[in-house]
Amino acid sequence: MKNFAHYLLILLSIILISYISYEKYEDYQAKNYNLEAFPKAIRIEVPANFDFAGEKVPTYETEVRERFDRELYVNIYWQAQTGLIIKRVNRWFPQIEKILKEEGVPDDFKYIAVIESDLRNVVSPVGATGFWQFMEGTGKEFGLKINEEVDERYDPIKSTYAACKYFKKAYKKFGNWTLAAASYNRGMGGVNYALRKQKAKSFYDLRLNTQTARYLYRALAFKEILQNPAKYDFHIPRDLVYQQEKMNSIEIDTTIHDLPAFSKLIGVSYKTLKYYNPWLRKYALTVKEDEVYTLQLPKNAPSRHSAIFEEKEREEELVAQEKQDALAKVADSLKSDSLKLKVEE
Repeated sequence: MKNFAHYLLILLSIILISYISYEKYEDYQAKNYNLEAFPKAIRIEVPANFDFAGEKVPTYETEVRERFDRELYVNIYWQAQTGLIIKRVNRWFPQIEKILKEEGVPDDFKYIAVIESDLRNVVSPVGATGFWQFMEGTGKEFGLKINEEVDERYDPIKSTYAACKYFKKAYKKFGNWTLAAASYNRGMGGVNYALRKQKAKSFYDLRLNTQTARYLYRALAFKEILQNPAKYDFHIPRDLVYQQEKMNSIEIDTTIHDLPAFSKLIGVSYKTLKYYNPWLRKYALTVKEDEVYTLQLPKNAPSRHSAIFEEKEREEELVAQEKQDALAKVADSLKSDSLKLKVEE
């Protein structure tokens, strides 16, 4: 019993000391608290008047405003990721905008590519691929060639045309660009089912799964951020954003059995060929009759760095060969002298 009382006293002493120490620490923190040490807060406010593809966003509704607000906060304060997207926008938006205009799809659909892939050729855990995250079956349905050697989901230009076909089909079904955009995440069947079950006509009246519910608001957030980057403290000089390069096209109407060898022949590395033509998936390209593939390479394509080492190897081989030739001459000379001595004897 005495031992128990002794241990209890020790425990209470430890608790008391810890409490006093914590109180002193809090007092110290309060005295030394300095607001200036924290980053300046950015004023984030949901725009009162906003639209997607010309269709008004009802920001006067509490739920709509707060969902929009959430995506603004998430993407404004995810500064590294959003900063990189701003850099990529300069390279890819002019090309995407041109196709959207040509296909009669509203310009705001370029923000769907942003939220799908951050304007990168990525592959999702379920296999959705490229800038526009097409599944294999959907990609083929909308005109993309996909096989072992070629996957046009990785071609930003061709996949943009395919995405336009989808959006136009969805708009024809729903008569509404906002629902067409939402269906790109949920599928036309899924959105149609939700509309029917919930007796709704508008995206903003639908109760949807978390991913689809956030989907359009992410596009709205990026529209606001990318149209007003400085407003949210994104200051990236024009010379630091990624530039669109002037390209040369090479038409291929014959099978290439060895793409690395072909790359070397035209003076670029296989890595460079793949970087500008990510739709090439193997080391060969089989071209069937009446097929033509177009390779893209920048006009100022980087030379093969391996050429430096190959030149050095050639020089070393030449020096070694010269040494061998010199030794052979010496050996021949010695052999000739030896034969001459034998004849004289």
